[in-house]
Amino acid sequence: MSLNSILPKIISNNQLHARWLNTLSLMENTGARKISASEDPVTVTYIILKHAAEEHRHAFYLKKQIEKTGKEHCPTYADDYLVAPAYSKYYLNVLDVEVSRYLKKDLRLTGKELRFAAYLLVTYAIEVRADELYPVYQDALDNAGSKVNVKSIILEEEGHLEEMIAQLHKFSPDWQLHADKAVEIETRLFNDWVVELGREIN
Repeated sequence: MSLNSILPKIISNNQLHARWLNTLSLMENTGARKISASEDPVTVTYIILKHAAEEHRHAFYLKKQIEKTGKEHCPTYADDYLVAPAYSKYYLNVLDVEVSRYLKKDLRLTGKELRFAAYLLVTYAIEVRADELYPVYQDALDNAGSKVNVKSIILEEEGHLEEMIAQLHKFSPDWQLHADKAVEIETRLFNDWVVELGREIN
C-alpha cells in the first residue's frame, strides 16, 4: 500500500489522524534531539542551531495541529498515541546507525568527525524525504477539506535542504556519492515504515 492511499484513510479517521500527527511530531522531535546531540560545544554553527530550533518548532507545531482533529488524546509519545510506534521510534535511530557504519567503513571517520558527517548525511536524507512527504500529506489534507495544514513546514524544509547541500559541498568533493548512499538507506527504511503503516490502518 502506498502513502497516497494510506493518507486519505488516516485523515478520514480523527483518532487515527491525531495519532499520525503525534507520530510526525515524535519524528521531528527525534531529529531535533539528534542534531543537538551531534553539536560540538565549541564549534557549533549558526546553521546547526537554526536547524535544531526549527525541527523542535515543527514538533511543537504538529502537536498543536492535533487540536484541529477534535481529539486531544495524545498527551505523550507513548506507543498508544502513535501509528506504527516501533518503526516510527527506531526509523531515525537505525538510519543514524547505518550511515555511521558506512562512514566508519568507507571514510574511516571517528569521533567528532564521524558525528558531524553522520549529522550531514542523515539530515540530508531526511530533508529529501520531508520534501516529498509533506507536500503529499498537504495535498491529501486539501482534498479532504481538513483544517490541519503543514504549509509552513513545507517552506522551512525546502530551505533546510538547500542549507544541507551547501554544508555537504564543504564536507567533501564526493558529497553526492555519500549523500546518495544515505538516501538509499533511508529509502529502504521509509518503505518498511510505510508497509507497517498500511498494516496498522487495515
